[in-house]
Amino acid sequence: MPAYNAAETLKKSYEEIPFDIVDDVILVDDKSEDSTVELAKSLGISKIFIHEKNLGYGANQKTCYKNALDLNADIVIMLHPDYQYTPKLIHSMAFMIVNGIYPVVLGSRILGKGAIKGGMPVYKYIANRILTLFQNILLRQKLSEYHTGFRAYKSDVLKKIDFQSMSDDFIFDNQVIAEIFHQGFEIGEMTCPTHYSSKSSSINFRRSLAYGVGVVLTSIRYALKKNLTK
Repeated sequence: MPAYNAAETLKKSYEEIPFDIVDDVILVDDKSEDSTVELAKSLGISKIFIHEKNLGYGANQKTCYKNALDLNADIVIMLHPDYQYTPKLIHSMAFMIVNGIYPVVLGSRILGKGAIKGGMPVYKYIANRILTLFQNILLRQKLSEYHTGFRAYKSDVLKKIDFQSMSDDFIFDNQVIAEIFHQGFEIGEMTCPTHYSSKSSSINFRRSLAYGVGVVLTSIRYALKKNLTK
């Protein structure tokens, strides 16, 4: 759980985690300004890692994945603690990996029809669709979206990609998917209802534009990389 100022939503997210199959919960706090860490401790989360300064969303995930791999996890699932994604789908996502269907599974907000209904801003929905189409063309894939923050990985995948060399910012997510495809892994998707609220983590319009530029550059770089390695 990559956390930043998640005190108002962490409890609800944590309590819906299916602990019959989840062995450990790792929470990494990226220098929150609220009581996220104190709440995490009160909930009984024992594996809490705290950044001494705000390092960024990508850096937060790097700490999450490193510590998950150090625990010899078989499957690593990223769940945002802002309750934008439902933890109730963890069972299904893990099932697809355990049974060898896919090594990576994404919870897609776009596969169903509930993205806008769930509160996704219209401009983000449109940008999501345009950027996804662009990436599918350049990377020759057919994902419904590349921008979801609900992801399940077989640990072998995380060991194969050099995620530590990737961005510390929001484009990290996109770079991870591009590298996974470049390494020859398949990615599965399943419909995931979304719950946008005033407490949902989100980036402002300016940073969204920067993210969009990053997506374009990442797509071009990996498209060229693929052609050069043929």
